[in-house]
Amino acid sequence: MAQERSLSDRFWLILKGLTMGAANKVPGVSGGVVAFVAGFYEEFIYSLQKINRKAFWLLFNRRFSSFYTYINGQFLSLLILGMIISYFSVSKILDYLIENYELYVWSTFFGMIIGSIYFIAKDFGEWNKKYIAYLLSGIIVGISISFLEPAKENSNLIFVFFCGIIGVSGMTLPGLSGSFILILLGNYVLLLVDSVNALYDTIANIFQGDFAFMDNPERVELLKVLVVFSLGSLAGLVSLSHLLGYVLKKYKKATYAVIIGFIAGSLGVVWPWKLKLLKYDNNGNQLFDTNGREVIFGYDRYVPSEFSLETFLAIFFIFAGIIIVLSLEWYQKLKFPKNG
Repeated sequence: MAQERSLSDRFWLILKGLTMGAANKVPGVSGGVVAFVAGFYEEFIYSLQKINRKAFWLLFNRRFSSFYTYINGQFLSLLILGMIISYFSVSKILDYLIENYELYVWSTFFGMIIGSIYFIAKDFGEWNKKYIAYLLSGIIVGISISFLEPAKENSNLIFVFFCGIIGVSGMTLPGLSGSFILILLGNYVLLLVDSVNALYDTIANIFQGDFAFMDNPERVELLKVLVVFSLGSLAGLVSLSHLLGYVLKKYKKATYAVIIGFIAGSLGVVWPWKLKLLKYDNNGNQLFDTNGREVIFGYDRYVPSEFSLETFLAIFFIFAGIIIVLSLEWYQKLKFPKNG
């Protein structure tokens, strides 16, 4: 599976990692869908699966070249590089767009998920009762998750490690949004906003020669939380990849049916037209978190009753999202005409 890639392939792989990382940060959107639609999902899973006992043996015996080749290192390193870049660039842009153009962002993602369902299902083959049952199971689980109520923020390091394992699920299981799971666990803001911003500010301070942050207990605590979350994410990536690698090998079509169901079920999470349900105390006062942000415990979804310019633009962005995904198929057919 390990192979030398052209400069163009390396660039596109970084770009795919960047897209995958950005998508995984958006609640309701799964980075695994990007991997699935872009055609590198199985290579991603099987490469992670190579991080095993033999890989550690090669590493401890300083056979670094053999270790790098064995784990498909070029593929993983370029993909992870793209993910890291996304957290300091694209994800910042996404935060801004969601803050200022929320309806249009959700509309685009809604369209992309519809396109993804078509993209994955078109080559599935024949559907029988067994695979339809798997499909419905995935849909039911996906829809059920969207109606759960978020918990309170918890910075306990053991829980943060667990959040890392669960949160990374969106990378390995298409349709299951890791960031949305973190919202349900109550730690989305802590782990994907506050701690990442703390790291960003710390790196900026270091480049400026300012090490005063070391005397800031809140900053140090956030960095500690980020390290533990990252370790949990790494543990989750490796462990889940081994499980999914086995399942894909033994029950490939059944797994694909469940994945398509997950993705279809996640449409409820990213439905564009929704109102935030804010939390209030017993006296009717609106609740805010420790950083002054309003506390949201869910969304009230609705269908627009009038065809305004805003509604027209939202529908336009839904179709734009579908076209974005389908353009990947057109690109693959142009690049690999024999397989198209």
